[in-house]
Amino acid sequence: MRLTVVLVLLAACGRTADDQSFAALQARGQAVMGVDQYTSAHVFEDLPDGGRIILDRADSADTAAIGTIRRHMQDIAVAFQAGDFSKPFAVHADTVPGTEAMTEHKSALRYQVIDRPRGAEVRIRATDSTAVRAVHQFLAFQRGDHRVPGHEGGGS
Repeated sequence: MRLTVVLVLLAACGRTADDQSFAALQARGQAVMGVDQYTSAHVFEDLPDGGRIILDRADSADTAAIGTIRRHMQDIAVAFQAGDFSKPFAVHADTVPGTEAMTEHKSALRYQVIDRPRGAEVRIRATDSTAVRAVHQFLAFQRGDHRVPGHEGGGS
């Protein structure tokens, strides 16, 4: 009986710490991106030649937030092309896997911003296999930390 109570308490403590960690990530994300992370949807999708980052607002009538998302996606595309991954570092409070190789191979990467009805996406294209692997590593970390799908429509 005692062991069961201890295990239940330990499990609850782990969830609380995990929930607090996720809430902190969401708060940092809102500060960096300018929109509420709980009312926006991210997707980090691997593609054969790189991938894409999608950020959409839940409310299609929230034109101010949609504009904020579009500006943010433009900003990160320019920063990433320059090898600057300080925004993901600020959101995750840690170095994001893949960013070192993405910086080293920045000449092999192209970032294109595409507006969407409720936000925008950054399409990442790589011209060498090392850069593709780095992009996939970057996106996989993002999916896990943000607890989001790997493609539109859900799933990983």
